[in-house]
Order: sequence, then structure tokens, then C-alpha cells
Amino acid sequence: MTVESGKEAPEVAKQRVLLVTGMLGAGKTTALRVLEDLGWEIIDNFPIRLLKGLIETSPGDGHGTPLAIGFDSRTRGFDPQRIIRQVQTLGKSGTIELTTLFLDCSGRELERRYNETRRRHPLASDAPASTGIRAERELLTPLRRWADILLDTTDFSSNDLQRTIREQFASSAPNELTVTVSSFGFSRGMPPVADLVFDMRFLNNPHWDTDLRPMTGQDQPVGEYIRKDPAFDEAFNRIRDLVLLLLPRYAAQGKAYAHIAFGCTGGRHRSVFVAEQLAAALRQNGFSPTLLHRNLGSRAADLLEGGLRREG
Repeated sequence: MTVESGKEAPEVAKQRVLLVTGMLGAGKTTALRVLEDLGWEIIDNFPIRLLKGLIETSPGDGHGTPLAIGFDSRTRGFDPQRIIRQVQTLGKSGTIELTTLFLDCSGRELERRYNETRRRHPLASDAPASTGIRAERELLTPLRRWADILLDTTDFSSNDLQRTIREQFASSAPNELTVTVSSFGFSRGMPPVADLVFDMRFLNNPHWDTDLRPMTGQDQPVGEYIRKDPAFDEAFNRIRDLVLLLLPRYAAQGKAYAHIAFGCTGGRHRSVFVAEQLAAALRQNGFSPTLLHRNLGSRAADLLEGGLRREG
């Protein structure tokens, strides 16, 4: 078989591997949990001496799920210098993109965390936590110096760490914040799960117009009727602005889902119209909301609404 000269073999995409280690209590478990939410495959407390075999069984075409492996001083056979040599050898194979993240924290803060949780430091035995922390820090010094990414969590809250991990590794996230906008009727009960609930029963009710009663909030005459309410424009604009303020903040805090629900009496007119309007506003601002109308198809809605007093 002849090989044509001048043609290079196509470059094979590398399997992405992240080693997560550091001081006990510095946030490894939290970091791995966030990475899992971002779509990484997670293995914690992995015997690092078996890393070569694990990598060889991972997909090598670049389409495999990125892999994050957690290990620390409790891992069997833990030897920082040996780990470094092993990882350096693997990195030369050309089949993986290997990065090491080291989570550090001050000794005083680690002592505070151990005291709060009333846990013993694994390297301290019957001695104070500070003894184990000093021994661990000395043991991990080679890994700390060698790591690609050093993250000091001394002044971090759990939310701070989650946000930082997302900012660092969010490029691998398969999905952004999932937003749902829904309508419902209070006469049929509150939605079981909703982050924000707005009661639209302060608006004039199309149900009391006999021409509009058979229609829904998706019909133009109903929408025009609701828009004429003097309270509508200001109320809707404030709700829209509030939601647009909160959604990015939800995402920054690691929230995966946000559900905004609008309620009226029967769930056919006011709540439906406002939900439609908010969903349209969110689309204009770069979101892709799912729109749900819980009670729109309910035949009994008219009877439920008609049986209530006019102020409903």
C-alpha cells in the first residue's frame, strides 16, 4: 500500500481529563459535584495508580464525556512524587488533555471547618486538627507546586466555590439555565413547584364579558381587553424587569431550572396572556423558555370561575 506524500494524518481530538486534589476540607467534593452538573463524568477517591488503565479504556475520539478524577491524601498508595511522574508520562501519550486542579485553604480556616463539622482530621488521629493539617500540607507540597490550576478557597463560601468552578469549566456544560413560564388557575390549586409565582387576579377579568368568556388569553380580543386595564403596563414591566434581573443571578448561583408561574382564577385568560407576554419578552432577551398552560384545556374552568364571586 502506498501513502501519498504531502498529506498529513488528521489530528485526533484528545480526551479531556481533570485531576482534582488538594487539602481535605478545601472543597473537593463541592467542586466535583459542580463538574458533574456541568456534564463531566465523575470518579472520586480513585486509586491514582490505576489511572493509566482508566484512561486507556476511555473514548479516545474526542467525543467522550470529559472526565474528572478526585483523589486526596486518604487515597490508597498516595505518593505525590509518583503521581506526578505517572501523570507526566500519560501527558506525553498525545491522546489526552490532562489538567490538575489543586484546592488549597489556610490552616486556620480548615481548623474552623473541622471544628464546625466535629470531624477528625484523617492524619491527626487523636491529636488536634491543626497537627493533621500541617502534616497534610507538607505531604501535598509537591502536588501544589506542580498543579496547573491553584484555587485558594479560604475566603470562599460554598456558593463562591460553585460559581468559580462554573466560570472555569462551564465551556463543557451541555445546557444553560432551563426556564419554564406557566399559567394556572388558583381555583385548581397552586403549582407544586415554582420559583416565582405572580397573582394576576388584580387585573380586570375577561370572564365577565360574555363575548370574551369562551376565548382564552391566546386570543387577540382577550389580550386587548387585558392591556386596557390601567394597571397592566406598569405591573407587567416591573415583573419583566425583575425576572430579567433574577435569571442571570440564578444561573450564576448554579441553579439549573427556573419556573415562573402566573395565576388567575380559572387559568384561562389573565394568567395565560401574561405568561405568553413574558415568554415573548424572555425570547427577545436571549432566553429559550418553555411555555406551559396548566388549565387552558379544562372544560370545567368556566364553571369554577363562574361559581366564584365577581371580585375573583
